[in-house]
Amino acid sequence: VLELGKMQFPSLWEGASLKSLLLFSAVFLMLASYLQRRRRHPNYPPGPFQLPFLGNFFHMDHKNPHMAFYQLAKKYGNIFSLELVGCPVIVVTGLSLIKEVLVNQGQVFVDRPHTPLRSYVFKKLGLIMSNGQEWKDQRRFTLMTLRNFGLGKRTLELRIQEEAMYLTEAIREEKGQPFDPHFQINNAVSNIICSVTFGNRFEYHDSQFRELLKILDEAMMLQTNLPFSFKGNISPSFSEDNLVSCTLDLFLAGTETTSTTLRWALLYMALCPEIQGKIQAEIDRVVGQSRLPTMADRENMPYTNAAVHEIQRMGNIVPFNVPRMSTVDTTVAGYHVPKVNAFCPMNLRWFHGFHLPWGHSLLSFAVMLANLLGVR
Repeated sequence: VLELGKMQFPSLWEGASLKSLLLFSAVFLMLASYLQRRRRHPNYPPGPFQLPFLGNFFHMDHKNPHMAFYQLAKKYGNIFSLELVGCPVIVVTGLSLIKEVLVNQGQVFVDRPHTPLRSYVFKKLGLIMSNGQEWKDQRRFTLMTLRNFGLGKRTLELRIQEEAMYLTEAIREEKGQPFDPHFQINNAVSNIICSVTFGNRFEYHDSQFRELLKILDEAMMLQTNLPFSFKGNISPSFSEDNLVSCTLDLFLAGTETTSTTLRWALLYMALCPEIQGKIQAEIDRVVGQSRLPTMADRENMPYTNAAVHEIQRMGNIVPFNVPRMSTVDTTVAGYHVPKVNAFCPMNLRWFHGFHLPWGHSLLSFAVMLANLLGVR
């Protein structure tokens, strides 16, 4: 009888040098990458070489990712592919392709990609990170509720006018001294959303309100997973968890973007006093000093309206759109885009004209504003 416990089997790697092991590992990884690429559709969008497991990690400028995408778009065109953190990514740039994806094929690219962030942090809840019928139900309910609260009506405009008065008063309290307007602007924008969602606004120095703004970024982590019972045919997506997520989405999407855009507006007005003077003159002529501006004044204020649009273009606070995922196999610009395993962040910085000489000066704000008015 053989005593297997006493038998000695030679090790597969016995006598192998470190150089041999490294060479074998390199060949194995390259073979794995090659086989992975062969599984893709032959008409998959072009892109840089992807390292096994690491993908295109080293192609990214992690401090300025938009610059990395800009360089890749110059080399591969307005549609190219990457692999980031194990996820295949298709990037589209340029007005025609962005319109193709967001408008012409909007129903195809309506879902959000499956990522750990979406699954474990956002719990696939809310308006931004939900998919399918759940997203449709929540979107329909939110729009209906916001309309009942005054969205698109004079009621919301009155709330904005009221908060604008509080904001100007808070700025006036600084008595012309230098200050950081971030707190005042953030409070004003948040108060408008509070008045719509909660029916109440907060004073700028309210400790509870300040604490709310302070923990806003952390609130998404505080979601519970308590079971709920439902009656009839009510969609299970209408839970307290989803209500909290939808409310947070309204705050995050509505507060930070608007607040940051207003701060860009203050910066450009301070740096371009000649434009500030023309805007003030138009406001004095159309609105005057005895009343607040309304949306009805916009058609009579072409210069101010153009300046607002140019501030949004130059500020470009969201250079990449929220990622999308295709729900079915489709084609974009003649390239194959597979279902589910590819999603498309939009490099909006390219679309907004930044692929022209990148080192634009502040003078370009006035030049582009003049061009915009000329188009009108």
